[in-house]
Amino acid sequence: MKNKRPRSATITTWMFQLIAAGILLQTLFFKFSGAPESVYIFEMIGLEPLGRYGSGIAEGIAGVLLLIPATAWLGAALAAGIISGAIFFHLTSLGIVVQDDGGTLFAMALVVFFFSLGVLAIRRREIAFPKLVRGLLSRQFLPTGQKA
Repeated sequence: MKNKRPRSATITTWMFQLIAAGILLQTLFFKFSGAPESVYIFEMIGLEPLGRYGSGIAEGIAGVLLLIPATAWLGAALAAGIISGAIFFHLTSLGIVVQDDGGTLFAMALVVFFFSLGVLAIRRREIAFPKLVRGLLSRQFLPTGQKA
């Protein structure tokens, strides 16, 4: 039997997932098109262009995973990890305001971070690490015929 969460929690997690995924996915255009603001940010932290492309790919994957119910927890964990890096660089080398954006990029990073944590909290019973590890062990590391 499946654990049923309250309707309000389901609505909340979907709101968090859609907003976080929307922010992650809309930034892809700027990263992959070489928008001047994006290039500036990654030049400032010494990771242009590979960091820009790499973070874009990772954010795209996280955004898509957030939209699939079975993988929303994984997308949220990935998004929180990626965005932690963005928040770190804002606080240490970029500043809150980047190129007179009024702190918009930093605010969006905080939204993604906290909404991702919210998704993880609401979907905590769906996190499949034990199942995932058991599946990997049974397929790749054990002799044929032996079960984990």
